[in-house]
Amino acid sequence: METLGFDAAAAVLAAQPFSVLVGARLSAYAPPRAVLEIPIRPELLQQFGFVHGGVLSYAADNAITFAAGTVLGPSIVTTGFTVDYLRPAKGVLLRAEAAVVESTKRQALCRCEIVAVDEDGTEKVCAAAQGSARLIDLSR
Repeated sequence: METLGFDAAAAVLAAQPFSVLVGARLSAYAPPRAVLEIPIRPELLQQFGFVHGGVLSYAADNAITFAAGTVLGPSIVTTGFTVDYLRPAKGVLLRAEAAVVESTKRQALCRCEIVAVDEDGTEKVCAAAQGSARLIDLSR
């Protein structure tokens, strides 16, 4: 299975309009893990000033799929994931760190932690997720 290098994976992320909208960037991509970062800005907050849960879910979904891509290659889609919100996310940066737990030739199971980073660099885990991605045939 041919996997992408960091630059090619970053280009895939940059080609996703929603990822561009939230300001996501790839900071690590090598088997068996991927790290996605999102600068926290006012447009991503909910009414109490915390990062919206949808942004946390997006971060988990994409980090899990990119981690799976490190072992399966680029022609994959998320097949499902669960996320547990542990505490409100606030600060200057979200970091979603995902790693492959187990994989076959066609599917990978991954776990992800999402941390919120404060101005002083303090990190707090705000969510955890588990999910999987599977190869797809793009010619169909």
